[in-house]
Amino acid sequence: MRKRHEALWDDCLNLIKNNVTEQQFKTWFAPIVFESFSEDTKTVLVQVPSPYVYEYLEQYYVGLLSKVLNRCFGVHTKLTYRIVTDRTHKLTQVIEGEQPSEIEAPPTMTRANQTPTPLDAATPQDLNAQLDIHKTFSTFIEGDSNKLPRTVGISVAEHPGKTTFNPFFVFGPSGCGKTHLINAIGVRCKELYPQKRVLYVSARLFQVQFTDAVRQNTTNDFINFYQTIDVLIVDDIQEWANSPKTLDTFFHIFNHLFRNGRQIILASDRPPVDLQGMKDRLLTRFSCGLIAELEKPNTQLCIDILNAKCRRDGLKIPADVIQFIAETANGSVRDLEGVVNSLMAYSIVYNTGIDMRLAERIIKRAVKVDNKPLTVDDILEKVCGHYNVSQQQVFSRSRKRDFVIVRQVSMYLAQKYTKMPASRIGQLIGNRDHSTVIHSCSAVEQRLKVDKAFVEEINSIETSFRLK
Repeated sequence: MRKRHEALWDDCLNLIKNNVTEQQFKTWFAPIVFESFSEDTKTVLVQVPSPYVYEYLEQYYVGLLSKVLNRCFGVHTKLTYRIVTDRTHKLTQVIEGEQPSEIEAPPTMTRANQTPTPLDAATPQDLNAQLDIHKTFSTFIEGDSNKLPRTVGISVAEHPGKTTFNPFFVFGPSGCGKTHLINAIGVRCKELYPQKRVLYVSARLFQVQFTDAVRQNTTNDFINFYQTIDVLIVDDIQEWANSPKTLDTFFHIFNHLFRNGRQIILASDRPPVDLQGMKDRLLTRFSCGLIAELEKPNTQLCIDILNAKCRRDGLKIPADVIQFIAETANGSVRDLEGVVNSLMAYSIVYNTGIDMRLAERIIKRAVKVDNKPLTVDDILEKVCGHYNVSQQQVFSRSRKRDFVIVRQVSMYLAQKYTKMPASRIGQLIGNRDHSTVIHSCSAVEQRLKVDKAFVEEINSIETSFRLK
């Protein structure tokens, strides 16, 4: 019987493989271990290597998993996870997977993404709120840069349309958490008032819907639909700056909602006064409630966000790596999450621990930062290139003079241009101890005092980094 169930699970994996990329399959589905299938409860039990993998599967692939399980094991099959929470002590936790819900339904599965009609307005239960239910206030870490918007957001969610914060206009640079905050407002509001019609929509999707309505001669239906919303959340409204017809239509929708005490929440990358191309009659309405700025998080808030994510996902990232990521992610929450997700994916695929070297490589590829700090890999690459030796030769135990010089110069420049302690530099350059690093730096400094040709060599290497 078990072999038959394992064969059915293999069928599930084959179906999944046909619906995702090779890299996605290798990263998220290959590590899943089938344990059992209960005929009585119609439940499949699988083991996943970490809480992070479980969260990712539930967030992005719950629909796909449900479909393949129903096809292979039969309809109404449920999925349960055994999550490895501590590999050292072999601790696990069993959690029942979620069924695809209306709020998580793919955009193509609902009419809320199409041009609305009066039929939609007549059946409120069919409205997809378009919210990301994982972006909540509990995962929106508070700091000095977001305390006011977060506090006001909670008030708006708890008393929609009944505070002076209507409309609630949030602005800030990309990656500061605007989308997370306005989603959190919608999710909290929906929890407290399930009967209310809450809708999150991007400015671009709103414009596409409006264009379709004009083409199909259903503009009145489009306006009527939006006038039935109790809490309307619109993201990235700066994209309407040069779309006068879209703005005129939204003006009528805004007026109706505002006069009837409905809550309006708007997000933009700039304040109303800087929204060029929009008429004053609309800008004054945007400004009549509360305008709140979300600033880029400082280093401490970035550290708090990373630590919270580690606790939530069961990740183990060394403190010095977290500090490094926080200092180099350019104050972008989006970049922070992207780097951590990449670290976890690399760690799972290549079965390696998360350390500073891996973090440096991910940062170098994933984050565009002006004046990005040098990494040990950057330094090794330039020094090895200058002396025409390989990193493997530098890392070796050879005492050949050419290799020793490159090793010492690399350690000297790493100590000079990175914030790492000598012990970490030694680990990254051939797994040497801190005393070797200290000795190497001293040797280079002494030689620089007496050898002009050596001074020119070091200057040349530093110039290649554009450090001088």
